[in-house]
Amino acid sequence: MSRSVLQPSQQKLAEKLTILNDRGVGMLTRLYNIKKACGDPKAKPSYLIDKNLESAVKFIVRKFPAVETRNNNQQLAQLQKEKSEILKNLALYYFTFVDVMEFKDHVCELLNTIDVCQVFFDITVNFDLTKNYLDLIITYTTLMILLSRIEERKAIIGLYNYAHEMTHGASDREYPRLGQMIVDYENPLKKMMEEFVPHSKSLSDALISLQMVYPRRNLSADQWRNAQLLSLISAPSTMLNPAQSDTMPCEYLSLDAMEKWIIFGFILCHGILNTDATALNLWKLALQSSSCLSLFRDEVFHIHKAAEDLFVNIRGYNKRINDIRECKEAAVSHAGSMHRERRKFLRSALKELATVLSDQPGLLGPKALFVFMALSFARDEIIWLLRHADNMPKKSADDFIDKHIAELIFYMEELRAHVRKYGPVMQRYYVQYLSGFDAVVLNELVQNLSVCPEDESIIMSSFVNTMTSLSVKQAGEKRHFIIKKQQQQQRNIMKCICGPSITCDNIEDGEVFDFRGMRLDWFRLQAYTSVSKASLSLADHRELGKMMNTIIFHTKMVDSLVEMLVETSDLSIFCFYSRAFEKMFQQCLELPSQSRYSIAFPLLCTHFMSCTHELCPEERHHIGDRSLSLCNMFLDEMAKQARNLITDICTEQCTLSDQLLPKHCAKTISQAVNKKSKKQTGKKGEPEREKPGVESMRKNRLVVTNLDKLHTALSELCFSINYVPNMVVWEHTFTPREYLTSHLEIRFTKYLETLLRQVSNGHIAYFPAMKAFVNLPTENELTFNAEEYSDISEMRSLSELLGPYGMKFLSESLMWHISSQVAELKKLVVENVDVLTQMRTSFDKPDQMAALFKRLSSVDSVLKRMTIIGVILSFRSLAQEALRDVLSYHIPFLVSSIEDFKDHIPRETDMKVAMNVYELSSAAGLPCEIDPALVVALSSQKSENISPEEEYKIACLLMVFVAVSLPTLASNVMSQYSPAIEGHCNNIHCLAKAINQIAAALFTIHKGSIEDRLKEFLALASSSLLKIGQETDKTTTRNRESVYLLLDMIVQESPFLTMDLLESCFPYVLLRNAYHAVYKQSVTSSA
Repeated sequence: MSRSVLQPSQQKLAEKLTILNDRGVGMLTRLYNIKKACGDPKAKPSYLIDKNLESAVKFIVRKFPAVETRNNNQQLAQLQKEKSEILKNLALYYFTFVDVMEFKDHVCELLNTIDVCQVFFDITVNFDLTKNYLDLIITYTTLMILLSRIEERKAIIGLYNYAHEMTHGASDREYPRLGQMIVDYENPLKKMMEEFVPHSKSLSDALISLQMVYPRRNLSADQWRNAQLLSLISAPSTMLNPAQSDTMPCEYLSLDAMEKWIIFGFILCHGILNTDATALNLWKLALQSSSCLSLFRDEVFHIHKAAEDLFVNIRGYNKRINDIRECKEAAVSHAGSMHRERRKFLRSALKELATVLSDQPGLLGPKALFVFMALSFARDEIIWLLRHADNMPKKSADDFIDKHIAELIFYMEELRAHVRKYGPVMQRYYVQYLSGFDAVVLNELVQNLSVCPEDESIIMSSFVNTMTSLSVKQAGEKRHFIIKKQQQQQRNIMKCICGPSITCDNIEDGEVFDFRGMRLDWFRLQAYTSVSKASLSLADHRELGKMMNTIIFHTKMVDSLVEMLVETSDLSIFCFYSRAFEKMFQQCLELPSQSRYSIAFPLLCTHFMSCTHELCPEERHHIGDRSLSLCNMFLDEMAKQARNLITDICTEQCTLSDQLLPKHCAKTISQAVNKKSKKQTGKKGEPEREKPGVESMRKNRLVVTNLDKLHTALSELCFSINYVPNMVVWEHTFTPREYLTSHLEIRFTKYLETLLRQVSNGHIAYFPAMKAFVNLPTENELTFNAEEYSDISEMRSLSELLGPYGMKFLSESLMWHISSQVAELKKLVVENVDVLTQMRTSFDKPDQMAALFKRLSSVDSVLKRMTIIGVILSFRSLAQEALRDVLSYHIPFLVSSIEDFKDHIPRETDMKVAMNVYELSSAAGLPCEIDPALVVALSSQKSENISPEEEYKIACLLMVFVAVSLPTLASNVMSQYSPAIEGHCNNIHCLAKAINQIAAALFTIHKGSIEDRLKEFLALASSSLLKIGQETDKTTTRNRESVYLLLDMIVQESPFLTMDLLESCFPYVLLRNAYHAVYKQSVTSSA
């Protein structure tokens, strides 16, 4: 034995275990991606499916690992052509296999060193050393199993080597060893059982040290319940006492990891099962708990069949085979129900824990261990269910379907959120704990050591000094700590602070804590003191090891909270079970009691990136995209569900409202009349019809209506949508409530289109006096009452529901409709451009105007389209007014400031600056002289084929077209003005708003004078309307007075025209007489 072997510090066991474990996970990631690529026809290397290379590949695999290139020219001819491309494209695959071989060499070397050093292993004493040792063995085992599952491994390695030989004249230097390794590990566990014979003593000692840890973690739900596990309120008197354990890091150790250690470990050193009852009991307990183990991600290992196949050929192992079969029966019969009950217990336990901690976050200090235990227990049960759901026995399928899994995940996320939010509470507590308690106890233990060599003494002293020097300075003005009353009684132990995030510099003014060096030193010290003949043997000083393990946990509470969350509650494995993940989500939405927890699924997408590894950077983008797509899909489905519930509630309300229609009271009146006349009608025993409102008379609280169920379901789902304001997934920020807002915007835009379509069909009119749209009497009664959807209260509710951004989206949708109408109007102008040009300059020549008017086409279409525009603008005016009312209630000072800003824009202000102010004002619901949304919508219509001058001319002629067409409205029966509604039944009163706003927008775009163009319009319109005063045909002039009033409305609506200007064009006496006539006619009609 060399001198170096006797000096453990030179073996660097701690460093090698750390590096190899990390590298092993990276190698597993690379192999996993190779396996998945080879299993996917789209991602598979093309050379493996190329028909031209098919015979060459079969030849190489058949001869593997031998290389025969001389007498097989025909089979390998195609390979000769492709050799350079094969070398280039298969290099990554080939050298990954080479890396696996080198990793195997390093592991074997380290295991031999550990055996020579006769290292002492005990998970309760030298936790880091034992855990890393067992992790390395399992990583190595898993790697070799995964390698054997890549069916194309011989083809890939062989193809690359043949191409290398054809190119360089010799095989790759790593090929002989690599090829032999592939052959040797065809059955990896059988080969490793032989390989691990010399390592059996070390491995079995490490596994048997789990005898006090694993059985305690593998208890039934009833045992947990009887022990009141994880409960903070079961013993109120001890609520403030720190949670303590002699095996602190073992308390939150992954059950899944321990089962892999035990099952794979005892397969590799199976001889101990025949000689040690403790080992056999551990192994049987693990075999009874699961049917399969997770190898890596979604790769599983069926333990009972594999173990039986391995032991069946070993003489004298009949008892072990019987044990395996009995354990398999037990696992199939009882494991599912046992884990189901555990999940049921954990749901209630985590709910209680999260509730208490949200109310008293200061308890996160002393009870941090409970939090990480709860997270670890729940994580293990969720992963167990996930891997068994696809591998479940048919006869007990119900035990593997958990419709309440979302609730458990939700409470995990809530605990994680508490740790992130109140991290400084925990950090401050443990900084004081380390300096005020741990340092003192450790110092006493070190002082009482009978033997302590110089190197070990220096390390231990540095631990004590590091902890003693810790201090917490009260933060300055920017840091405010909330001190709870319960913790004031123990101020000497802890002071609690509330902070926004886990940042150590919130604790110490400007100082960041980092105990990674201290933890690595302890790992090294474990290695130094665990070898045989060590001067200071940790096996003889167990209390020192247990105390240091506790101190290490306390240091992690200060500087590694995020890492602890990943270690105990990472559920990134869902990334590789997409189908099961989506199925769980759908079950959650379908079950009303679980929909409030549906936010847990998009929150889980934030975990996905933690499963990536730096040795396989190429998968980061793929996993990132998957996390984004799943998160987007979940939030979208939640929003759709909420939107549908809102729609269903609206439908129910409409149904209830319809019960109040007059037609439904006829039967009630008939029954009352018959009763008074004592006539018997109807069949005997016919049930009496329920009267409207009977649903509100509750006789029993247990009876719920459909509306009750819908409201409950909506409130539950809205709780979930509003649970977090936003979440970050792969550097993308998602805002759940925006998904709902966007779906509501789309749905209410559809409602808007339905409403406005009925208006254009003449079934609904806008009543300015009521500021609402109202149904008109028609032959076919409408299925909805327009007033109920468009009055002031409804519009305010819509604004409250959609918010400013939603209303802006609504406005943009309205402007799209207007711009499409304006585009059609421009086409009509182009068709009549010559006539309109002449009419523009001939308004003072009545005979010529009459002749030109007869040549105009599509006059009715122009007026109808302008009326539609006016209706849309009237609706938008209602929406803007409602938005202003809502914002004035929520942000009155801001709205008043914007209004003041708008009202004091100087006339000489640059138009671009003015438009910016108008845009701000419009967003707050304030009316503007020029509508910025309309300007933007119409600006997009500029054509490249038409010059700006021509566009301006068309805009001017459009106003001429409308002006000269107004007289035709007098012949329409529906054009009669109604004083009661302050408008016309065919909505032509909306023309006033359309003319003013279209003119303002068009001439802002074309940089013309809005005032001059409106003056021109008023002159043409006045001249045209004065002519119908001379008409004698009663049909043509039946509603002449009602149409005259349009001129007054146009001027009243316009910020650019005045009554004085109107008086100069159109005698006011005519307007006064017109008002008198329509009011008189209205009174006559009413009488």
